[in-house]
Amino acid sequence: MKILFILEYYYPHVGGGEIFFRNLAERLVKKGHKCGVVTSRIKGTSCYEKINGVEVFRIDTPSFWSRYWFTFISIPYVLKLGRRYDIFHTMTYNGVLSTYIASKLLRKPAIITIFEVLLSLWKHISNFNYINARLHMLLERVSIKLSFNKYICFSYYTFNYVRLLGINDKKMEVIYPGVDQNLFSYNIKGREEIRKELGLEEKFVYLYFGRPGVFKGVDFLLKAVPLISKKIPNSKLLLILSKEPTYRYKEVKSLIDKLSIENSLILLEEKEHDVIPKYISGADCVVIPSLTEGFGFTCAESCSIGVPVVATYVGSIPEIIFGRYELVKPRDPEEIYKGIEKIYYGHSKISYKKEYKWDTCILKYEEVYYNLIEKKIDE
Repeated sequence: MKILFILEYYYPHVGGGEIFFRNLAERLVKKGHKCGVVTSRIKGTSCYEKINGVEVFRIDTPSFWSRYWFTFISIPYVLKLGRRYDIFHTMTYNGVLSTYIASKLLRKPAIITIFEVLLSLWKHISNFNYINARLHMLLERVSIKLSFNKYICFSYYTFNYVRLLGINDKKMEVIYPGVDQNLFSYNIKGREEIRKELGLEEKFVYLYFGRPGVFKGVDFLLKAVPLISKKIPNSKLLLILSKEPTYRYKEVKSLIDKLSIENSLILLEEKEHDVIPKYISGADCVVIPSLTEGFGFTCAESCSIGVPVVATYVGSIPEIIFGRYELVKPRDPEEIYKGIEKIYYGHSKISYKKEYKWDTCILKYEEVYYNLIEKKIDE
């Protein structure tokens, strides 16, 4: 089977989508399938390379609005390369148009994976004006309502939102992404080493890791820090933050200065994905203050390690979370404090273990691919 992925970004660009599709493509290659990726070229990468068996074709785009240029510049590349493949696979948002056009012109099936649906939440992005927000809402609706052979949703929460946009249930399926059990599992070694390295041996450590995107709710966590420090004097926030998007990173740094909480936290630059488990294991709890989540990778990964989690009651989080946890209202610093306090005193909720296995994920995607290819052959 030959699968062509059309994605605005791919490894080494960092993000949940990039981690997911890299795992999916490389694991499919290990099972004997041929996988190619058409993506935008980022600084320091070549136009073509083979990464663990996956052929990566990178397209040069203007440095400004790169991901939006990819929408149109990728069309001739996908049409040319698409002749070599049996099926196309994309995700929302900027690989959708070229995937759709290639699917129709080359008469080959196409599927789209939908991480989450934002709808009116676009209006809450701080650097978006009214017109920009409305355009992104329209782009989201159009990208989902284009006719794909299959819509794969990361959660039942996302499934229900896609259904509201008028997509037939028969075209939709929920497939949870996998969590790498070799990285994120109980009894990860390195807890004491990390705590000693950071001078946190005697501290109650609550951790946030990931991007500073506006929907990640980091601002509300930072606003909770003064209250947490007052009520739990031996506490320390460990903040592992990506510098992308740049404007948000600057806003977060500015908020730290404004709140005068520099001494109540340790700010670290983004770490490689395979190093993150040690930092999770070194924390007494992980905080996920999101305003929405289509799946919640940080939640699933932290729960898989067995570290208590304080997370907002939004999106798919109640569906995904397990182990020791507390769910709190979003956009509320005091609620975040109360959740952390319950963890501190050992009063958290406990639920049965949930498993997000890559083997299961890959088998389900293979089944979708085979069914669509066979259906097309029969036609």
